[in-house]
Amino acid sequence: MKKLAKGRERRKKGIKGRPEWVKTGIPGFDDLIEHGGIPQGSNILVSGGPGTGKTIFCLQTLYNAARKGHKCLYITFEESPEKLKKHMRQFGWKIDSVVNNDLLIVRRMDPFRIARSVEALLAKAAGQLPMGMEGIPKVIPEGSDPYMIAMDSVSALESAFTGKPESYRIYIEQLFRLFEKTGAMTFLITETEEVPKRYSRTGVEEFLADGVLVFYYGKVRDIRTRAVEILKLRGAKHVNKIVPLNITEKGLEVFPGERVFEAE
Repeated sequence: MKKLAKGRERRKKGIKGRPEWVKTGIPGFDDLIEHGGIPQGSNILVSGGPGTGKTIFCLQTLYNAARKGHKCLYITFEESPEKLKKHMRQFGWKIDSVVNNDLLIVRRMDPFRIARSVEALLAKAAGQLPMGMEGIPKVIPEGSDPYMIAMDSVSALESAFTGKPESYRIYIEQLFRLFEKTGAMTFLITETEEVPKRYSRTGVEEFLADGVLVFYYGKVRDIRTRAVEILKLRGAKHVNKIVPLNITEKGLEVFPGERVFEAE
């Protein structure tokens, strides 16, 4: 356990105390960040409406990391692992080798089971969750040490806590602490309105997150256009503008030098 903890600490600090800058491998996206990557150990909220490219962004980023030999975990609350893998293959990604070698694990979980467990524990323990969250289904499999994690989506998880917003808040805060302890890069997908006024349903997630990526799919004149924005990213300078995004036959591609709204 000590060896594992030291490994996680090295991963957070990088070389000589500096953070490791992790590339997504998505064409054009890493150019939006000064060091060409996201600080390792960051919790990133991936926010946007339906069809904006959030899931593809996370799948593509984890696939690129797995191809480099890093262990990656994709947690899904809605889509089946088989459907997500089929979706990845449609882009021509050769996922069989990384899946068969356990470098990319796609794991489905029941958000309602998590919610029931949390509420039962809170009822017994006067509103407090145990530090190790014993008794709650583990989102990270026992003995695994993922380099990168994605959760799709925290909106589905929040919906499972029907009428219990305080229970959800307590759980999500503990979940963020758990992810921080792993030292893994974590992406948490959340659904918003087409033009969001806030970037998560409760507002708690965007406050806790180290970074917020916002994906758009809006109309420019009579044409729908996809775009992405880095709203915040602790520990890294980044481009402060909304840039075009395309879903191609190979996956996502970002165009940092172009504008979404060109002047007439």
